[in-house]
Amino acid sequence: MENLSDSGLPPIQRVVTGHDENGRAFFKSEDVTPTRMIASGDASFLSIWATQTVPADNNDERDGRELPTGLTLEGGSVIRIVDMLPGKESPMHRTNSIDYGIVLKGAIELELEDGRKKTIGENGIIIQRGTNHLWRNTTDSVCRIAFILIEAPAYLHNGAPLDEAKPEDVHPAYKD
Repeated sequence: MENLSDSGLPPIQRVVTGHDENGRAFFKSEDVTPTRMIASGDASFLSIWATQTVPADNNDERDGRELPTGLTLEGGSVIRIVDMLPGKESPMHRTNSIDYGIVLKGAIELELEDGRKKTIGENGIIIQRGTNHLWRNTTDSVCRIAFILIEAPAYLHNGAPLDEAKPEDVHPAYKD
């Protein structure tokens, strides 16, 4: 019997490659892991991999899933799966990163700070460039998104950096 994610969707298969003692590629590990509900109760997360630096260090043999990432990103890069529950939304937030969001299942609404909205459906890709935004699932189904976040300097507006406002900094439900 399959161990379902807290969202009700199937768990995620992760395959990690590496190099053997002869420098040849091999399968280092494989696991199947469900997403788990975050404290706010609006989404189920699973960190897949993280790096502490950009560019990444492929000589670092630690399991990238074990590196601290915070709710969003603490330097380096991270890939995580987010299952946004029906009718739920994130707080308005901005991170100092470039984020690639790939909608794997369902649809998600992206709202910008001025109230403009865009719905991104299955197989759609979002490139989030350090702007103030929120995510909202306006459907009656779970939306699964793969997010790849890569550290970036703060966006400069008229020469001054815009303040970062991570979800855990703007809404108490997102604190650990």
